[in-house]
Amino acid sequence: MPLNLPDNLPAVELLKKEQIFVMDDLRASTQDIRPLKILILNLMPLKITTETDLIRLLSNSPLQIEIEFLGLSSHTPKNTPVEHLMMFYTNFSRVKDTFYDGMIITGAPVEMLPFRDVTYWDELTEIFDWARTHVTSTFYICWGAQAALHHFYGINKYPLDKKLFGVFRHTLNDPAFPLFRGFDEAFYAPHSRHTTILAEEISKCPELAILSESDEAGVYIVASRGGREFYVTGHSEYAPLTLHNEYTRDMEKGMESVEPPLNYYRNNDPGQPPLVQWRSHANLLYINWLHYFVYQATPYKIEEIEKLRDL
Repeated sequence: MPLNLPDNLPAVELLKKEQIFVMDDLRASTQDIRPLKILILNLMPLKITTETDLIRLLSNSPLQIEIEFLGLSSHTPKNTPVEHLMMFYTNFSRVKDTFYDGMIITGAPVEMLPFRDVTYWDELTEIFDWARTHVTSTFYICWGAQAALHHFYGINKYPLDKKLFGVFRHTLNDPAFPLFRGFDEAFYAPHSRHTTILAEEISKCPELAILSESDEAGVYIVASRGGREFYVTGHSEYAPLTLHNEYTRDMEKGMESVEPPLNYYRNNDPGQPPLVQWRSHANLLYINWLHYFVYQATPYKIEEIEKLRDL
């Protein structure tokens, strides 16, 4: 099934070139299907890039999906045109009485700040709490995962000696868990962060389950509430050149201490092209989330999601 996206969203034309089928609101309304409603809170600075990356993965499901983008009233992004935000993003006051089958909350470039020093922390945590009664399953990414784990369970983040930057090997703690249907025993995912969470701290919280880890990158995926919340510390949604663009940006800023992303360029040589090792895992991760924890778990009458609050 196609994705139902806002008209004129920049990602649409990019994805059509990749043979991804999208439809506008008018055509979608003629189909006698209730699409899955997915809300994306996009906190990343390059919003159009993140929109495209996430839509690319969500498009691989046979389900019809209706996507809506959420912004923050307490924060004005610097790297996205105001016109784009006004046209394609809504704010929390407009959606707080709406129910969604799934929600994705991205990372943000604020990880070196204490959580409560983030200017939009109060609004963000209000959205976290709201999602528990208005969303069937929420998928938190990178700093978004750290922030939600801290808010709900008091899990701390800790600075790393140097930036964790590259593509790393991961393994499964519970291969039979439905999120990993079709996964190999070992798989790869990109990471780009200066902080981490600790397995020993998470293990002390009985409500949390560590599903996947990496010898180099640490905790990768944590679940709570029977799959109603997933916390993913990496960036499986990254496009092939995202790490390259980040490395180039930092080099152009004169950050001489920056190191090339590990296990990314062929032979670890920045002069050679990247070796993409995470795309199949990324597609499976999002498809399985949509299928097993959104589509199969959400009530047909979407307003009944509120009855799941205690799960």
